Amino acid sequence: MFESEVALEKRSSILPLLLMSCLVLGIMGLVGYVIMQVRGKTPLEAQQATGIVTAALQGPGPAVIQFHTGVVKPTIDAGRTDPDYRLLEKAGLVKLAKAKEDAVRVTLTPDGEKLITGIAGCKKAEEADGAFSYQVPLAQRQFVSIAGVTMEGPDTAIVDYNWKWIPNQLGDVFDAGGPLVKGFNQWERQTLINKFSVAFYHGEPTKSKMILARNGKEWKLPTR
Repeated sequence: MFESEVALEKRSSILPLLLMSCLVLGIMGLVGYVIMQVRGKTPLEAQQATGIVTAALQGPGPAVIQFHTGVVKPTIDAGRTDPDYRLLEKAGLVKLAKAKEDAVRVTLTPDGEKLITGIAGCKKAEEADGAFSYQVPLAQRQFVSIAGVTMEGPDTAIVDYNWKWIPNQLGDVFDAGGPLVKGFNQWERQTLINKFSVAFYHGEPTKSKMILARNGKEWKLPTR
């Protein structure tokens, strides 16, 4: 009888301890869950945004110029060569000569061949008529800085950032602020900017915005 009472007392004293342990574990689990949720909803920091923006800037690829050698027909005014070819001629990279039916024969100079084919990413293709097409990079985008991060709700951030162009030698030719482009009249300069990849490649950094969305624990560009 005495032994059964002792065993009952032991079971009675252990039960509260078990309940207390379960309660403590439950509280700790709840606290851990809350901490994880809070951490998962922390605002986007500039340091986090830097890597995302830097990678996104490479997405569009470089600014490029496309042109042909061989017999080229003008696309602006009959009998008048497009200004991008005349810009290349001014730079000493091509020679232009009259051909039949208001067309122009375009030939790379030795200096032009050396410069253009030496640019990384240059693509040259022969066409059916024996002419050649060129697609040549002019400048790469480079991240400069994060200007600010604005949260638009817990899972959306607007990132203000600055970037600039890093032009190569051909990009210097196509720089809107350069002496070669300035030698054209206003209408031709605007045409070069609108249609032929001329830009202020040596200008001040450009201010831009980017929207980022939280995907789980990561920030990414929103999917469309």
